[in-house]
Amino acid sequence: MDLFEHVERRGSGGDPKPTVLSVEALTRAITGRLTAMGTVAVEGEVSQPKRAASGHLYFDLKDSGARISCIAWRSTVQSLRLALEGGEQLVLHGRLDVYMPRGSYSLIVERVERRGLGELLARLERTKAELRAEGWFDRKRPLPRWPRCVGVVTSRDGAGWQDFLRTLEQRWPDYPVRLAHARVQGQGSASEVVRAIDGLARSGVDLVCVIRGGGSIEDLWTFNERAVAEAVFRCPVPVVTGVGHQTDTTLVDFVSDHRAHTPTDAAVVAIPERAALLERLGRAEEHLGRAVEAALERREEALERLAGRPVLRDPRRLLDAPAQRLEALERDLRHLIRARGGAAREALADLAARVERRAPARQLDQRAAALERLAPRLRQAAHERLRRAEGRLQVAARTLTALSPLAVLERGYSITRGADGRAVRGTDQVAEGAELETVLARGRVCSRVVGVEPADGGGGIGSGSGIPEGAEG
Repeated sequence: MDLFEHVERRGSGGDPKPTVLSVEALTRAITGRLTAMGTVAVEGEVSQPKRAASGHLYFDLKDSGARISCIAWRSTVQSLRLALEGGEQLVLHGRLDVYMPRGSYSLIVERVERRGLGELLARLERTKAELRAEGWFDRKRPLPRWPRCVGVVTSRDGAGWQDFLRTLEQRWPDYPVRLAHARVQGQGSASEVVRAIDGLARSGVDLVCVIRGGGSIEDLWTFNERAVAEAVFRCPVPVVTGVGHQTDTTLVDFVSDHRAHTPTDAAVVAIPERAALLERLGRAEEHLGRAVEAALERREEALERLAGRPVLRDPRRLLDAPAQRLEALERDLRHLIRARGGAAREALADLAARVERRAPARQLDQRAAALERLAPRLRQAAHERLRRAEGRLQVAARTLTALSPLAVLERGYSITRGADGRAVRGTDQVAEGAELETVLARGRVCSRVVGVEPADGGGGIGSGSGIPEGAEG
């Protein structure tokens, strides 16, 4: 029997005096009971996550009826690579632990399962990573200082619109604002917000504000939809988002050109402050008036100083300096003309002398004289060349005559050729009955061979006249 059973039995037995326990005893009993439960699994929503400098992670797990403190030690955080955000729906596995000095208990987390919204948040992180990689978060266009008309996308019945209107009333009651009504939570709300943004972009506004009042992460989920983020990114005019409270951050906040913490802050960013503008205009008017007065005073003083100058009292003095300058220029011009004229005359005389030296008639005379001097030398050179050429020709003629075959024929020799026209050099080139042609110094003899005697038979040049015996003419 443990302490709790003892207390319960005493209380149920009608004993009006229950057992008195010390705080420590009661806390130890509670610790024992909670420890006896072993590992438990608890489902709820993450709230207020905080990472300590030691690396431990502290947060609450809540639902609609209760809240429990949770601790994930550093080793667990590292092994699970745990990173939590508020609003995630998780199933935590762990054991209960009691901190006796405070009498509080906590769930020591050992394992984590993501459920419901946790899966949505994981998908949201993936979408963030994709849009960041595509550069959607890097574009931050400057907001117009004085927009002609501001468009607002929100629900006309929501608290965010009322906050925006109150701020508008405070800053500039009559400032042109165009509302595009759209549901800001629930099924189908994302498509309505997209249509509202596109419609305002086409309507000619200079700035678009997408706003919504505070709520849970589920209530704000419309502004985590990729379609809404795409509508904000393709909007041709700058977009200001003011969704939820200061601690709430949605996907459109990263894509927009300026993130306001609340709808009120969005109105402050988008709507100029009339009182401040009037104050600035008043200061500018005063400054301009002083500047004009100072400029007029400076010009009056300048006029007074100018009025005291001699040239203004006697305008003819203005012509004295130009007249003196003209006289000096005239003297310089005359001197220059004289100098340039003398130089020109000298150059002209030099040119005339050069022309005279190069006159065509004079050059013809010079060249005719040169021809007369060269003519005898040319005739003598021509005769000399002809004499040398004639001598070379005579030598060549004698050489050609000595080497000519006709000279050999004149000495009594002859040339015998066969039917093919080639000279006959031996008896092996002819046969009986062959026709031969014998060329003499004067004329030719045609014959037919009736007999052939080889060279060793005693038939040679010395034994005959060189004409075969019995040849026919």
